[in-house]
Amino acid sequence: MRIALDAMGTDHAPSSEVGGAVAAVERDPGLEVLLIGDETAIERDLRARGSHDRITVLHTRQSIGPGDSPVSALRRNPRSSIRLGVELQRNGEVDAFVSAGSTGAVMAASLMALRLLPGVDRPALAAPFPTTEGKTLVVDVGANLQCKPQHLVQFARLASIYMQDVERIERPRVGLLNVGAEEVKGPGVLKVTHRLLARSDLNFVGNIEGRDIIHGACDVLVCDGLSGNVLLKFYESLAHFFFESFRSRLESDLLHARLEDHFREFDYAEYGGVPLLGVNGVCIVCHGASSDKAIGKAVGVATQVVRTGMVAHAERDLAAHRSA
Repeated sequence: MRIALDAMGTDHAPSSEVGGAVAAVERDPGLEVLLIGDETAIERDLRARGSHDRITVLHTRQSIGPGDSPVSALRRNPRSSIRLGVELQRNGEVDAFVSAGSTGAVMAASLMALRLLPGVDRPALAAPFPTTEGKTLVVDVGANLQCKPQHLVQFARLASIYMQDVERIERPRVGLLNVGAEEVKGPGVLKVTHRLLARSDLNFVGNIEGRDIIHGACDVLVCDGLSGNVLLKFYESLAHFFFESFRSRLESDLLHARLEDHFREFDYAEYGGVPLLGVNGVCIVCHGASSDKAIGKAVGVATQVVRTGMVAHAERDLAAHRSA
């Protein structure tokens, strides 16, 4: 298996990407990583970490910044690391693409090169949230600020397949983020979505309130990208707040270590990156502040998605429901 890794995306590029690539290939003997970026800088970091014959480099100095307009930047920079990575996947030269660069550019490049799966109107970003029962996959967390009911139902189906294949949950419970548990609650778009999900073959468990998420009330939580992104960032900040608050009250180094272990599951580095669901390929989007560890984990997520055949499963499922 070969994964393309954007080496120009993180705040500390290419060091974090090189470190993540090294960690990933050392963990997985069947993996090759292609780093896309400034060859001189990448090779310097690689030499400092030893020789790795399963890591190769594709040189480019073109990159897309977070403030650039995604579509116009992709057109102005045909050899940008993001565009090259997605096009390599389209051409069958790599099995997946991982990037901590501009999320908008990754989405735009994926839509242009990979296209959407038939039956999908919009792609969605899906992020795992730790809960008392394990984890809940929240979708969408930022790709679509406004959604129609059919979009939310599609997100639910894609995320359910992801949880089946990658997390091995046979029949994922699907919840709809809302202001109350009753089906009559919320704006019109959520009422219609509730009816559609209730009539679907998905394991829909109804509306989920914010207070129930952390208790693992569902395996897949569906919402628009605005709500999901606010929820994601609040979750991250809340974990940091509690960790710092407790740590300041502890004197023992041993207790500090135990506290770090307890809060580690809330660290985005533990999950690496989030999949872009709905495109005809495997793209994993990472946080711009990702460390070596986070990048390595993201590459691991990409290999899991590829090996389980999740995209082909989604394509079959969507085709079956279009013909039904």
